[in-house]
Amino acid sequence: MASEALPPLPSQPSDPAALAQAILERLFFTVGKDTVTATDRDWLHAAAYAVRDRLVERWMETQRSYYRRDVKRVYYLSMEFLLGRLLVSGLINLGILDEARAALRRLGIELERIRDLEPDAALGNGGLGRLAACLLDGMATLGLPGYGYGIRYEYGMFYQRIENGWQVEHPENWLRYGNPWEFPRPEVLYPVRFGGRVLQFTDAAGRLCHRWVDTEEVMAMAYDTPVPGYGGRTVNNLRLWSAKASRDFDLRYFNEGDYIEAVAEKNRSENLSRVLYPSDTTEMGRELRLRQEYFFVSATLQDILYRFRKTHGDLELLPEKVAIQLNDTHPALAIPELMRILLDEHAMAWEPAWEITRATFAYTNHTLLPEALETWPVELVARLLPRHLQILYEINRRFLEEVRARFPGDEARLQRLSLVEETPPRRFRMAHLAVVGSHRVNGVSALHTGLLRREALADFEALWPGRIVNCTNGITPRRWLLQANPRLAALITERLGEGWVTDLDRLAELAPLAEDAAFRDAFRRIKQANKQDLAERIHHHLGLDVRPDTLFDVQVKRIHEYKRQLLNLLHVAALYNDLRAGIERLPRTVILAGKAAPGYRMAKLIIKLAHDIAEVIHHDPETAGRLSLVFIPNYDVSTAADIIPAAELSQQISTAGTEASGTGNMKLALNGAVTLGTLDGANIEIREAVGGDAFFAFGLDAEEAARLRRARPDPRTWLEADARLARVIDQLASGFFSPDDRGRYRPLVDALLGEDRFLVLADFTAYAAAQEAVEAAYRDPARWWAMAVRNTAAMGRFSIDRTVRDYAARIWGVEPVTPRRRPRPRTSPPPRLPR
Repeated sequence: MASEALPPLPSQPSDPAALAQAILERLFFTVGKDTVTATDRDWLHAAAYAVRDRLVERWMETQRSYYRRDVKRVYYLSMEFLLGRLLVSGLINLGILDEARAALRRLGIELERIRDLEPDAALGNGGLGRLAACLLDGMATLGLPGYGYGIRYEYGMFYQRIENGWQVEHPENWLRYGNPWEFPRPEVLYPVRFGGRVLQFTDAAGRLCHRWVDTEEVMAMAYDTPVPGYGGRTVNNLRLWSAKASRDFDLRYFNEGDYIEAVAEKNRSENLSRVLYPSDTTEMGRELRLRQEYFFVSATLQDILYRFRKTHGDLELLPEKVAIQLNDTHPALAIPELMRILLDEHAMAWEPAWEITRATFAYTNHTLLPEALETWPVELVARLLPRHLQILYEINRRFLEEVRARFPGDEARLQRLSLVEETPPRRFRMAHLAVVGSHRVNGVSALHTGLLRREALADFEALWPGRIVNCTNGITPRRWLLQANPRLAALITERLGEGWVTDLDRLAELAPLAEDAAFRDAFRRIKQANKQDLAERIHHHLGLDVRPDTLFDVQVKRIHEYKRQLLNLLHVAALYNDLRAGIERLPRTVILAGKAAPGYRMAKLIIKLAHDIAEVIHHDPETAGRLSLVFIPNYDVSTAADIIPAAELSQQISTAGTEASGTGNMKLALNGAVTLGTLDGANIEIREAVGGDAFFAFGLDAEEAARLRRARPDPRTWLEADARLARVIDQLASGFFSPDDRGRYRPLVDALLGEDRFLVLADFTAYAAAQEAVEAAYRDPARWWAMAVRNTAAMGRFSIDRTVRDYAARIWGVEPVTPRRRPRPRTSPPPRLPR
């Protein structure tokens, strides 16, 4: 290749003096400030640019090595990537954190002062985006040729503020001050089409052909962000697409003085990448969301095929050189899009095109809830993507023929398996499309995968045994221990050396230290210092005083009925009643955080209930210092990194059989929190790893929950059996916690007493008993801190590195690649800083 003939760029030195000089140069020449006028944010950007410079050579060499060796590459397609702040993580991965801190001090700047000014990249909502970020970290750390693809949302889902106890959504303008980590690529521009009509004709060879014409066009422009692995040897790429108008404005309208209409088309086009997950509660929101998903996959496939065809002419080689992973169903339109490209643009016959497509794609399922399985109205697909409608119908026709051949006369099975839900209004089932169009489907925990095989995708398992495999989720120890909890990381390194950072199984060597009183005490002191830090942050941001010597009881995750924050709140109310009745309880600070989807009324009502209960508790002198309830707003990666190291009790209390895996449970356990949880998702595997006596399990398991739902018992029977629970429900119904609006929580009460779909009342008594066991264990410090140490020690199997190896071996078929390092010294010494 031509690039191989080019001499490599000189390596960037990273000693404190050279880093300080580089930061100063970036302040002058890139930020455009001097040391007199620079703000802390200017210094942040200058430092980020200097770090980015040190990634670029490794980044380019990584990409050259992939071309040089003609390796198979993984393309990870996700609508969400929650990367968190990148300055400190970049310094850690390059191994120059201490040098950078010293360099900034030479310039009169403290790293700790500027790092919190960096916004979280608002590219996701929850666990889906955090998993995607961890997978990118794992692929780069292991040297796997991996690329992330997503959308460069101008605004995140929303910035959550709490006003009078209610969640209020505000624009999350994370790009307000620019993004020093990204490289705009205006030359990487692809057209994405919508609407129009399909011409059908026969070519000279008698082949039936299709041409998609009269379409509207939007341009997708690339923005690249380097993704370094730990050690900085491999630097992969995250490419995000931003929507640009195919023309900036209509000069005719402009000349006529209609300035609004002149730019209307530009604004409509660029709305595609404006905001994450437009609300699907309106027709316009649903259409915009479908447009987003197709925009994303169309641009991505054009880019993947452009890269492939730079070195390969035969498209039949695609599955040998390309693995595309669909992170949930949002990118599932990539399947008919690749078929369209192969059929219409490369004149390929259906059978080889389908064989290539299926061998290229794999699909990760993340949910068992029927309402969370994405579907799209046939009418909407027909209007926006008429050619894809034809291809989807043909995929379904051929697929159902295969089902008929295997199960003749089984019409019920055909209806269950069809890509089209025929009940009006007819809808495409995107999970079915993702399964049919992929060679592998994976669940994300052992329980979840088992439920997919036995229930949600049982008909597919019967049709294609072995296609559904398990790859339990994992987390990156670089972000969630080394960076988030430097005190604990230092203690572990002192005992084990640095090898645990890339070999988390080494943590098992800590297990014997659970019986070492001195180590337990060191572990406890670190947790106490982290609790003090969090208490100070709570006071600073919320004006609340919490006692660091209380049990820090944490539940942080998206607000949803199945995650059962309501169960937690009912128990907090019961604890309050106990204290008022003179019953002694362990002093406790309950910490909640999470966002509710803007259109999810019940979830938003649960947030309001948390604030109303907190208001009653905090204004009652009889509970002062003994019980606190804190809701920390705008939960994101950085907020998680503040909370998780301080957590002592990790609440993972979803209704059994509803949580696919969870990754928050892993992060909390890794940082020495003891889990109180149901036997759901990855909780089961965490319990196996830490031991049943270091995990507080309670409640119905998945099979028992399913049986109970089928039996449809009267939820009031649970109230009759538990007087504490009955009193709390009565308080909600009577307005005890909402004297300004006594009917406010009637919808919650009616849902609990009407169906109790998520078995909150059914599990309450067992949950309260488990909380009693927590109190007893916490009153025995030797026992508690031994459990905490054992939790950290057992987390090796939940490293993202193990997850990535599973994907690489079982799904992608890729091998690590070690880039060649060719550092060159500068030809002259760098200019020195003035003293």
